[in-house]
Amino acid sequence: MNILLLAIGAALVNNVILSQFLGLCPFLGVSKSVNTATGMGAAVVFVMTIASFVTSVVYYGILRRFGLEYLNTIVFILVIAALVQFVEMFLKKKVKSLYESLGVYLPLITTNCAVLGIALSNVQSGYGILESTINGCGSAVGFTIAIVILAGIRERLEHSPIPEAFKGTPIVLITSGLMAIAFFGFSGLI
Repeated sequence: MNILLLAIGAALVNNVILSQFLGLCPFLGVSKSVNTATGMGAAVVFVMTIASFVTSVVYYGILRRFGLEYLNTIVFILVIAALVQFVEMFLKKKVKSLYESLGVYLPLITTNCAVLGIALSNVQSGYGILESTINGCGSAVGFTIAIVILAGIRERLEHSPIPEAFKGTPIVLITSGLMAIAFFGFSGLI
């Protein structure tokens, strides 16, 4: 039951984008179409879940055992970079259309502060390996939910009469703010 609450809390209550404000670069940059946003979300789910698992294993199995906890940020960055390279090679070979539509944003997962932020948060919260993995997966699902919702809204806004001053980035930022307020309603869930 606690694992389920952790996953729901990570996805909705403590949404990595809308309540922690991590990962805004791909959130705003890749959310122009639902298909691209879904592909980015799937890539982030894979990377963040695996990164949470691997960084937790490395932290508890190596860094903590040998008193090297101070190296966790550097080691976590290296682990995340390796995982993103794996995802990039896979997409380039197997799903070329998604690879091309994500463009520069796929390598940006390496520097996506959401992935590193969740890995560091797992360690700081004292989560074990299973809890870290569940929290990482839940956070990534929350990322995907937020980016797909924003992409759907942005697709609708393309055909809506918007005052000239609000077209482009201003309306996207206003929409993101309203989404954050809406997700705040989930805070009473847990």
